[in-house]
Amino acid sequence: MNKLLVFTAPSGAGKTTIVKHLLKKYDQLAFSVSATTRPMRPNEVNGKDYYFLSSEAFKAKIAEGAFLEWEEVYAGRFYGTLRKEVERLWKDDKCVVFDIDVKGATNIKSAFPKETLAIFVKPPSFQALVSRLEMRRTEDTESFAMRIQKAKEELLFEHSFDSVLVNDELTTTLSVAERLVEQFLAKKR
Repeated sequence: MNKLLVFTAPSGAGKTTIVKHLLKKYDQLAFSVSATTRPMRPNEVNGKDYYFLSSEAFKAKIAEGAFLEWEEVYAGRFYGTLRKEVERLWKDDKCVVFDIDVKGATNIKSAFPKETLAIFVKPPSFQALVSRLEMRRTEDTESFAMRIQKAKEELLFEHSFDSVLVNDELTTTLSVAERLVEQFLAKKR
């Protein structure tokens, strides 16, 4: 199969909710667990939500060439996709699903242009995005301000992707996402 399904969006747009729904619905999909240096949040599990690495371990993997893509998303906060993760899932004949930032998504699309469907999840408005992030209550004031600034920048890239999915009404959004995935999975290379 060797297909890649990339969902990208600013934090708070709803890409993780969409990805979790699709993973439950389609057996041929499998989630690519990213590596990160950010601290683990309550209820997160190492190896399921992320591979949580120290900065030193992450940088050592960069030097080894272990990443398909990686990015310093915030100062001192690295995120990346391990090559062995994608290879493992392809070996199981799965379509690999990514829930990653905009730069990582563009890097994967550039590396695998024919194998990848890249979907940008967009909030209905910038204010809706800010409200969603405020409701999370997972950030201190400084990191919240960084996320808002990054979101402003990421929203400028929506036209760089194969599809834009506006996440306004969740039921409709999930239905459109299902249709996009079914069309992509049915496509022959």
